[in-house]
Amino acid sequence: MQTQFTDADLEKPHIQEADRVLRTCVHCGFCNATCPTYQLLGDERDGPRGRIYLMKELLESRDDDDQVTEETRLHLDRCLTCLNCETTCPSGVEYHKLLNIGRAEIERRVPRPAAERAQRYALRKMLVDPQRFKALLALGQTFKPLVPGKLRSKMPGAPVDAGQRPSTQHSRQVLILEGCVQPGLSPNTNAATARILDRLGISVTPVSEVGCCGAIDFHLNAQQAGLARVRANIDAWWPHVEQGAEAIVQTASGCGAFVKEYGEMLKDDPDYADKAEKISALAKDIVEVLRDEPLESLDVQASQRLAFHCPCTLQHAQKLNGAVEGVLTKLGFALTPVQDAHLCCGSAGTYSITQPELATQLRDNKLNALEAGNPEMIVTANIGCQTHLAGANRTPVRHWVEIVDAALH
Repeated sequence: MQTQFTDADLEKPHIQEADRVLRTCVHCGFCNATCPTYQLLGDERDGPRGRIYLMKELLESRDDDDQVTEETRLHLDRCLTCLNCETTCPSGVEYHKLLNIGRAEIERRVPRPAAERAQRYALRKMLVDPQRFKALLALGQTFKPLVPGKLRSKMPGAPVDAGQRPSTQHSRQVLILEGCVQPGLSPNTNAATARILDRLGISVTPVSEVGCCGAIDFHLNAQQAGLARVRANIDAWWPHVEQGAEAIVQTASGCGAFVKEYGEMLKDDPDYADKAEKISALAKDIVEVLRDEPLESLDVQASQRLAFHCPCTLQHAQKLNGAVEGVLTKLGFALTPVQDAHLCCGSAGTYSITQPELATQLRDNKLNALEAGNPEMIVTANIGCQTHLAGANRTPVRHWVEIVDAALH
């Protein structure tokens, strides 16, 4: 794709990056074939190729150009950032990097209505602090009958009890990202992970100073606030890294995908570039740890018939498609086939709140595919997907490590 940036434009690092990404696109349209929003809406501007053209026009235009409108932002907002297009693209277009630049630019040039700004600010404040989120969640569950209909359907029920975490200290140590909403919505996920790893001779160390990975702020276009959280997390983890922690484990694939980007996001920060690269290298989804361990020593008594929903952040961002399915099959679980497993469920961080109609259509389509094989339970690898799918009140949905933990003999 040809670009029309001036020499002055190309002196700016973000324009240099955008120019590089744009020039790799040959506008073949393969990406549209696997884009969830294009499949639903059939609008070129709601597919990756169309959004790339919109961002090219945006970045090449001047600040006073009246062609840059709220309509451009609407089509960028509708993007799930599922990265299915990157998996499909034969030219290797790094679409997400261009999208980060485009969203930051449109946010700067076209202010949002007050109601949208208030909603996004509230989401950032409510979700990123684990204790605040727990308190608000408990309040919402107490007064759930009084909550308006659409919002009530998004209110999760009481979480599964987490039980006890092991107290044994092994020579092998890993850190674990507790997360921001997961401790309130599914506290058993990380507890189950700790019990499984304990069986394998690995101790899990939570770092209380680390909360949100930074993705919520970043993807709600508060990018500097997100990067501030990234730096704070690196500072909190670093002493443990220096003491020999062999990995930083994530059980929410959305967090894992973001932490693995720390090195790229801070590559131009002289104070954090090296540390961020090290943190990203240590970041591992729980399946990356378990698949390399002697799983037969877990003595799992598998009996359930499961459908596995592979989150976009696991298969497209982290390139771990098939990894969980391989571990579950090796442990003896029966997995049902899932048609169109590459498509997004519509959760996508806060997308299910900011784009509820599209998210609900995508969720129902995904559940139809997951339930086609009559599973006893749906399992996934990301708290956002888990909560979103469970909100339909159809087949039970849990994190896959919970099911493995429950099957330990």
